[in-house]
Amino acid sequence: MAMLAFHFQPRLMPSLLLLGIMLPLFISLGIWQIDRAQQKRSSASTMESRRKMPTEILPATKVNAAQLEFRTLSVTGHFVPEGTIVISNRKYLGKPGFHIITPFRIEGSARHILINRGWVAGTGDNPPAMDTPDHLITLTGEINIPSAPAIELEFDLQASTLWPFLTLNNYQRWSDLEIVPFIMLLSPESPHGFVRSWESARPGEGMHLGYATQWFAFALLTFLLWLKLSLTRSSSISSGAAT
Repeated sequence: MAMLAFHFQPRLMPSLLLLGIMLPLFISLGIWQIDRAQQKRSSASTMESRRKMPTEILPATKVNAAQLEFRTLSVTGHFVPEGTIVISNRKYLGKPGFHIITPFRIEGSARHILINRGWVAGTGDNPPAMDTPDHLITLTGEINIPSAPAIELEFDLQASTLWPFLTLNNYQRWSDLEIVPFIMLLSPESPHGFVRSWESARPGEGMHLGYATQWFAFALLTFLLWLKLSLTRSSSISSGAAT
């Protein structure tokens, strides 16, 4: 009678590829995604706690932008209408439009804070005309640190005040104004704004946990594949005495 026997004999190349490269890679990617989930969890906790803080006056001295993000602050000063730019391709309830960004000179200071005054409807390259007062006023809003898109396309800053996106570095170079390292999303209660329905989504950790599960599953499959390739099968013949 023939019987099958399995022998564990790891081979060099599969071991180097699967255990030496792919398995550590998948495990490290899974750990990285868990770390990203923890960062999102921490960011969400910070966001929620800061949004519950009472409104305070924006300090006249230089401040740490990261410590103010998501806080609601008030600031007194003057709009600088000639510094207004318009951010294109912004949608509200599915309709195309623009975001209006106007610098605001802080009272008693040479510094400015950019105010996102909200959304206005429009298409093409011609946003509607808008009135911007130049008298002393007090505004409130949430502090936000804008970031460039994942793919930052070059555009001529001087060609138009209609921009595809806002970064503080671009605005600094274009305006030559001294600006603080964040912007203010104008609150609905403040005057001289437009549609203000700011996204307040909580940073999600679920996506990263899902990716982590996927990478760890790949690691397990890699290990199982290595075990399969390390097993060799042979047959043997056994004989029994006939009576």
